[in-house]
Amino acid sequence: MPGPWGAVLYETRTTHVRAVPRRVFRHRGYLWLVDLDRMPELPPLLRPLARFRTRDHAPADASTIRRDLTRRLAAQGIRLDGGRVLMLTQARSLGHVFNPLTVYWCRDEAGAPLCTVAEVHNTYGGRHRYLLRPDGRGRAETAKEFYVSPFLPVDGRYRLVLPEPDGRLHLTVHLDLPGGRAFTATVTGAGRPAGPAALLRAVLRHPFATWAVSLRIRSQGVRLWLRGLPVHPRRPPTENPNEEEVPRG
Repeated sequence: MPGPWGAVLYETRTTHVRAVPRRVFRHRGYLWLVDLDRMPELPPLLRPLARFRTRDHAPADASTIRRDLTRRLAAQGIRLDGGRVLMLTQARSLGHVFNPLTVYWCRDEAGAPLCTVAEVHNTYGGRHRYLLRPDGRGRAETAKEFYVSPFLPVDGRYRLVLPEPDGRLHLTVHLDLPGGRAFTATVTGAGRPAGPAALLRAVLRHPFATWAVSLRIRSQGVRLWLRGLPVHPRRPPTENPNEEEVPRG
């Protein structure tokens, strides 16, 4: 149900549940579902509210997100060719964006699912992509390879449920450590065709949404630190082969 911009807007509710100590963190916002071959073209007056900058998802030398993703998948033996790629993400708004999770659903030229890519960003300026082969219900699992929270080790396995959205969005990410489940995140929402009215409605309901995501994550981290949770040291990016630096600016 893409709108006049060829995209869908989902007003979302995100819930994070940490097992020990038990903490529940919820916030509302909105996400875009866009076709990488048909990126939204907003009128000039609305562009400050939504920009899809290649450097927010790919290296500085990449010409487009699609070409960078195609190149990286080809290195893993996956050929996109003319297949469709849908990306679920926050757009850069009012000069800022931080995407804890961006999801790409990749199909071949015949429309058959090829793979799903989960792109994770951390607050230290790092980015990592997990290549997933979900089953028919969108379920997949992968080893954790990337430093995200200072209060969780780079250990264990992610168990994900990432079905390609239609009118509804429902994503789940579990982190299981050797001692049991440590963390669960869910994102749910209802979609509507993306156009000027839908965007303005979302912005008015969730002002400064991209800034709020960064602020809430950091404030939750401060609260956990004040409670005395042990911190797992982060290796410098030069020593972490799984971490790619996100260009600044």
